[in-house]
Amino acid sequence: MWVKLCCLLLYFLALFVLARVFEAVAWYESGFLATQLVDPVALSFRKLRTILECRGLGHSGLPEKKDVRELVEKSGDLMEGELYSALKEEEASESVSSTNFSGEMHFYELVEDTKDGIWLVQVVANDRSPLVGKVHWEKMVKKVSRFGIRTGTFNCSSDPRYCKRRGWLKSTLIMSVPQTSTSKGKVMLKEYSGRKIEVEHIFKWITAHAASRIKTIYNSEHLKEEWNKSDQYRVKIYLFANLDQPPAFFSALSVKFTGRVEFIFVNMENWDNRSYMAEIGIYKTPSYILRTPEGIYRYGNNTGEFISLHAMDSFLRSLQPEVNDLFVLSLVLVNLMAWMDLFITQGATIKRFVVLISTLGTYNSLLIISWLPVLGFLQLPYLDSFYEYSLKLFRYSNTTTLASWVRADWMFYSSHPALFLSTYLGHGLLIDYFEKKRRRNNNTDEVNANNLEWLSSLWDWYTSYLFHPIASFQHFPFDSDWDEDPDLFLERLAFPDLWLHPLIPTDYIKNLPMWRFKCLGAHSDEEVMESFPDSESDSDSENKEVFSSDKEASEDDELSTFHRCSEGECRCGAEPCPRANKYGHCEPCERKARSYGSYSSTGDMEPDWSAWPAEMLHCTECVVCLENFTSGCLLMGLPCGHVFHQNCIVMWLAGGRHCCPVCRWASYKKKQPYTHPQPLSSDPPS
Repeated sequence: MWVKLCCLLLYFLALFVLARVFEAVAWYESGFLATQLVDPVALSFRKLRTILECRGLGHSGLPEKKDVRELVEKSGDLMEGELYSALKEEEASESVSSTNFSGEMHFYELVEDTKDGIWLVQVVANDRSPLVGKVHWEKMVKKVSRFGIRTGTFNCSSDPRYCKRRGWLKSTLIMSVPQTSTSKGKVMLKEYSGRKIEVEHIFKWITAHAASRIKTIYNSEHLKEEWNKSDQYRVKIYLFANLDQPPAFFSALSVKFTGRVEFIFVNMENWDNRSYMAEIGIYKTPSYILRTPEGIYRYGNNTGEFISLHAMDSFLRSLQPEVNDLFVLSLVLVNLMAWMDLFITQGATIKRFVVLISTLGTYNSLLIISWLPVLGFLQLPYLDSFYEYSLKLFRYSNTTTLASWVRADWMFYSSHPALFLSTYLGHGLLIDYFEKKRRRNNNTDEVNANNLEWLSSLWDWYTSYLFHPIASFQHFPFDSDWDEDPDLFLERLAFPDLWLHPLIPTDYIKNLPMWRFKCLGAHSDEEVMESFPDSESDSDSENKEVFSSDKEASEDDELSTFHRCSEGECRCGAEPCPRANKYGHCEPCERKARSYGSYSSTGDMEPDWSAWPAEMLHCTECVVCLENFTSGCLLMGLPCGHVFHQNCIVMWLAGGRHCCPVCRWASYKKKQPYTHPQPLSSDPPS
């Protein structure tokens, strides 16, 4: 994550440097900068009209160039950047979409429930033609959309009852404007009552209603009272101009920032005494003055501060942002950072996109989850001071020269999305090149992996977890048996219960404790083996005919003969023994059994427990084979403390039963070691 964040910061730095390079190239070729003022006298009549249309000032009654030029000068200083943006916007004749309402609920949801915008709706009555023709309506939509005014058409044939209840019996124009100056206030609908159905007259009607929401000051006494008044608004923006009404962009912004910024228009057409303006620091008109608790800021003196809707909108958003603005900004930054994974990840192309989708989902989920407690935190009533200090920090930081450069670059790249995407792609390819070079120097094999190899490895990983669920959080290495034996896959399909068997490696078996069983005072194997001929000679003296063949028999034959006899059938000779007792055992066989019992079982001999590990339980029998431990046999213990023959327990564990045969404790998990109880002392206490 930190690598992607550093790459994103490096990309923003590259954009900042590239913007400065573009400014230098433009200055070298044309000899002017974007912040350089333009003399309206040198502009043509068409360019002057374009500037007025972008600012939202009517010029229908001004046929001469001189009047148009004076109106441009009265509305504010003109910069090269604003002129370039206005001409580019006029050339880009993009069709603006208009909403077609389907009924009452659709109209209420978009128009009447919208508290921070202006709507212009054309109502078409039943069996009537629209008030504004198709050609004029398209011009109207394009003209008002520059100022954030949304448009739509409501055909009464889709919902005649609603039109009748509203009183829309003839085709008309409806304008919705927020009624109060508070955020999320009520919305009032106003109907156009003019006789002239022309674009300029309708636009003048719209701007007049929008300007009526702005507080207007006509004399110095009123200005002095308003300037020194302290109310709920922390941020106020004043327009000092010799105009009869403020420009349309200024009125549209007053609706957009309802409840956050107060817009005040100072009409100076009939002012005689302007001494108070000098006292508050206003020396020229027109002027856009931002007044905050920190001081006065003159809008238009820094880079990118044009007299236009988009420029002032980005300026005010940076000074007085909403929570939604911060969320959208964080969403854009997080997604830009997540897309860096497409270039940082090396290997197959499919692998890159799979990692990218995973990163996008993870980052966006974490962003939304992290915003939920922030929203709840901001709703607490005791955080007003924290909120005010945060806004104060925003105002201090965003009124600097560096912040004005950043806003200017944001407007430039947002108006040229192809340039933004191409620079992002180029930056990503550079990251991919250096990352691939670094990994090749580290001899990483995944750089040369193709799509087929990566998909094969992904399938192996998926099937291993699908067919062999992990038994714990430990990561055991494993080798799939299906590569060698495909029939195993069919067998697992035939027996569904086998799918749930965990795959656990048997490497832990070699780490289990092993030792040999010993008895106190036990004879060695050679001494025990020497005792067998003596017993055989005794048996021969009693019955030489029957046991003559046993003298030459091996030790294994004698033991097997004993086991067969113990099962209830004597096999001393070819026929059943005639000397068998009532239990089916003959005397020689029982004598052999006594001699073998002294060899194979502990009998009365005490095991040597000192050779056992301290955590093992004391026992003399293996519960796997149900045989006693013999002296010298190899034993193995499990973490639970139970002891078995080494061969028996290894075969048990290797068969897939990774648990103790006695207590079912997992054979690969540690357990609290068993402590043997201390014997009580027989000595009386002193």
